[in-house]
Amino acid sequence: MTNMMDDISLTKRLLEQFLVVAEEKHFGRAAERLSMSQPPLSQSIQRLERGLDVRLFERSPGGVRLTAAGEAFAVDARRLLDAQSAAIGRARRIASGLEGDVRVGYVSILSHHYLPGLLRAAAEELPGLRIHLHQDSSAAVAEMVRSGTLDLGFLRDPSRLSDELTRHDFAVERIIAAVPHDHRLADADEIHLSELSGEGFVLPDARQLPVLAQQIQLACSEAGFTPRGRAVADDLTGLFSYVASGLCIALLPERLRDFAVPGVSFVMLHGTSRRLETTVVAVRRPDADAAVLRLLELISRRMAD
Repeated sequence: MTNMMDDISLTKRLLEQFLVVAEEKHFGRAAERLSMSQPPLSQSIQRLERGLDVRLFERSPGGVRLTAAGEAFAVDARRLLDAQSAAIGRARRIASGLEGDVRVGYVSILSHHYLPGLLRAAAEELPGLRIHLHQDSSAAVAEMVRSGTLDLGFLRDPSRLSDELTRHDFAVERIIAAVPHDHRLADADEIHLSELSGEGFVLPDARQLPVLAQQIQLACSEAGFTPRGRAVADDLTGLFSYVASGLCIALLPERLRDFAVPGVSFVMLHGTSRRLETTVVAVRRPDADAAVLRLLELISRRMAD
């Protein structure tokens, strides 16, 4: 035979035809199974053999049987078809958001309450997604999402988001008072914010936590006083630590009650002022891929349950 490998294309259809003939060991039955007439099928197999420069079948009046080369080629042909099918399926799953990698950024405190539920829900409903986590400041997470380094970011009350980002609000928490465990109000069920007017506060740094810093100032102003700052911290864990030291009180998101920190008690604040609320948001690029959108849809649905 003349080597014509460069002239043949191992199409899905051609490989399927070869495998059906190999299984049926008869051109007539194979043609019927393939819903075609026998002559074109015979011609396809002959063209395949010429292109491979290999005899794949031994012919006889009663049918055909694979040669040793044909047996080996049948194994590889099946692998080729399976790999092709897997590649097509994977591409379709990725395009539909059912498989792939999603890079998620978050600010520290959110990892203890929201992220475990997100990871568990994704494992249950989107097992083909691989979620990679990165912790940083709100500003850094937002910038990494904008630049494409991260696909999705979870922030608390971001102040100035880029116009290139799309925002999704998915949780609202109340602001409550955190006081040392031996504080005079530590055992109260609920207090008015004005009852803290004479206290020393640890206040959020206005550069790192601008929204919370502004909220506290405005809420206290509505309550008739200006908070007396005794210390400043640039993240929520720092605020928490000052309270635990017994030196100050703080106003913090209510989910921090889930932390069993020795030396800290939480007290609800009376009233429904919007100043006493904090919002957890997700940010993404407008052109986010299907996996990111599916993950967001899952989060929104789980939060609504």
